[in-house]
Amino acid sequence: MGNIHPNAVIEKGAQIGENVTVEAFAVIKSNVRIEKNAIIKSHAYIDGNTTIGEGTVIWPSASIGTKTQDLKFRGEKTYVVIGKNCEIREFATINSSCQENSVVKVGDNCLIMAYCHVAHNCEIGNRVIMANNAMLAGHVVIEDYAIIGGMTPVHQFSRIGCYSMVGGFSRITHDVPPYTLGAGAPYRLGGLNMIGLKRHGFSIDVRRALTKAFKLTYRSGLRLSEAIKAIEGEVEMNPHIQHWLDFCRNSKRGLIGLQGITHEPQEDFEAFEELLEV
Repeated sequence: MGNIHPNAVIEKGAQIGENVTVEAFAVIKSNVRIEKNAIIKSHAYIDGNTTIGEGTVIWPSASIGTKTQDLKFRGEKTYVVIGKNCEIREFATINSSCQENSVVKVGDNCLIMAYCHVAHNCEIGNRVIMANNAMLAGHVVIEDYAIIGGMTPVHQFSRIGCYSMVGGFSRITHDVPPYTLGAGAPYRLGGLNMIGLKRHGFSIDVRRALTKAFKLTYRSGLRLSEAIKAIEGEVEMNPHIQHWLDFCRNSKRGLIGLQGITHEPQEDFEAFEELLEV
């Protein structure tokens, strides 16, 4: 049996799994599914065709599954799916999607801190961290293990690659390549997220290969199409290099930091060069 407070509001039709806790004054609407061992804290509001995964905790005053803020919405049937063992903190907002049968997805083991916003048609991978007040516009994709610093807005249709770290108070207007580290408005890439890669067990050979791919893309003076060919010919292939290539090829908004870049040496990046070699 779950622990359902008598002052919680759970509409008829809502599906509540085993051992779910729902605290006082939480509101769960009729089309919501809460999977086992989840915790819905006081004053949380969950609406729409929303699934809350096993073991996930929704903190007070979070709002999930409510109508998208996209003015194109015409009442289509849309969904929100939140994975297992996530933490959705206070006053975070995760809107429902826009376009028939579309889904806003949040993967497993994510931490979405207070006052974050996830808009329509977004897709968030596993073990993503969004710090306080990070904001995703519509159709944003965040890949696994990415970290987004606080007070950072992400432009619609942008992507943030896996294992990347975006510093706080940044402004993301284009695609952030996987495995990288950067910050600022305008955004400036410092190199690879070496500390993160080491913590996640990336071998030195993989880190060196990614270093070479990064330099060919951002420091060589080559056009992106030329850099991709150079990486294919000069860098030893592994799944992470393949992902780098696929991410670059599939960029629709363009890679951040390549707009108008001169590829001239920049003193700001010199401190990162030694890190890129290890």
